[in-house]
Amino acid sequence: MKKLHLMMVRAYLGPLLITFIIVLFILNMQFLWKYVDDLMGKGLPWITVAQLLFYAAASAVPLAIPLAVLLSSIMTMGGLGERSELVPMRSAGLGLFRIMLPLTMTALLIAALSFWFSNNALPLAELKFRSLLWDVTHKKPALNLRPGVFFNGIDGFTIRISGKDEESGELRDVLIYDHRSAFQSDRTVVRAERGRMKRSTDGNYLILELENGHVYDEQAAIGGQRGDRPLLRGRFARDELRLDLSGLALKRTDEDLFKDNYRMLTLGQLGYVEDSLSLKARQRELQEEGHLLASLRPTRPDSIARQLTRSHVVDSAQVARLAVGDPARRSLLYEAASNAVRDNISFLDRMMEDREAKRARIVRYDIEWHRKLMLSFACIVFFFIGAPLGAIVRKGGMGLPAVWAIVFFLIFHIISYSTEQLVKTGELAAWPGMWISTFVLLPIGAYLTWQAATDSPLLDADAWSRGWDKLRARIHNRARTPAVP
Repeated sequence: MKKLHLMMVRAYLGPLLITFIIVLFILNMQFLWKYVDDLMGKGLPWITVAQLLFYAAASAVPLAIPLAVLLSSIMTMGGLGERSELVPMRSAGLGLFRIMLPLTMTALLIAALSFWFSNNALPLAELKFRSLLWDVTHKKPALNLRPGVFFNGIDGFTIRISGKDEESGELRDVLIYDHRSAFQSDRTVVRAERGRMKRSTDGNYLILELENGHVYDEQAAIGGQRGDRPLLRGRFARDELRLDLSGLALKRTDEDLFKDNYRMLTLGQLGYVEDSLSLKARQRELQEEGHLLASLRPTRPDSIARQLTRSHVVDSAQVARLAVGDPARRSLLYEAASNAVRDNISFLDRMMEDREAKRARIVRYDIEWHRKLMLSFACIVFFFIGAPLGAIVRKGGMGLPAVWAIVFFLIFHIISYSTEQLVKTGELAAWPGMWISTFVLLPIGAYLTWQAATDSPLLDADAWSRGWDKLRARIHNRARTPAVP
């Protein structure tokens, strides 16, 4: 029995590893297609691109594991059925659950490892990935001078060339605008007939060797007043400019700026942050409600008259007019009440916007908390879909199993994405919203397992063909039978 279990595990781990690598590669290519425009033309070193792809692959691991489990389960059990290895096992008195026992234990172990990775390794990978992606997408384009196009990627300079000899590297009609002293209203323009460019030995500077050119330097007016501006004009046969390229280098952002993001937290940290944000939001709501109630508290009608009575100088006629209601005073009171209503409406609008922003932030942490558990549980659900389905279809390889795996994974992914959007908008709670996709597939897995355990010809083409032939024959016989008068 141990040899049988070992054989089953070996037959399962091979397809699992292969399908996991394939799925991870596909998800990584999806990331590359999404950000290819942000990566092109940046002059990134290969080590940076490799790190970015590695961290992107690590971020896709929790989603790749369930699909790999589903596909490898169909391939393993389907291959055993296709090679007629399940028949002698069943003939020896082994039930489907006994045959699937080692694979079930392996699937449970994979689900546990998936949860460990999502809770411990994934936050660190997401931190590295998001910080590096931010730096790459905000990096300036690499130095690329094209004829007729102004290049302003170098801080303080704008360069344009009319032509470039690809063989010798000679530049023709070089025009350079120097903006380094623009805040002082100084303008410097350099124009040369020819030029060459090269990098310094340390690569931090671009050296432009110019020939037969002019320098135009328009300086600010003396005293900072409007008037004539001094213009200096010079001519040179050969000149050399050193341009600082440090602005084109990849500048790394401090990772501490990203560490509080919901993607970079463990399960315990997510729960703690969510509780803290909920408590602060509730305290803020109570303060806002108290402020609103205080502003709406009614004023006694005789308060104005009583306030005037307490003053040092009392005008009895004014007090009488206030008591009976002076028209001018009523107009002022009406205007004051209208202003108070508008202020309260504006306060309510700001309060509702602030509450919605806080709710959306809290929901993000709640979604991520449930996602870590849901994707791990999905590994078990997909196994109990794939293993019995493979035993029923009895087809191995990457053909039919891949089709069934894609169908079920698309159902899972579409439902997961739709319900997650509903959770973000507040139409569904994270529980059970984030679990609906697995709850939909769970009875399907139970039904397929029961069908495979009872040797039901659910997906047997021959059984369906025989049933269709019987149905056609019954309809044909009924049509030929004469009706009894």
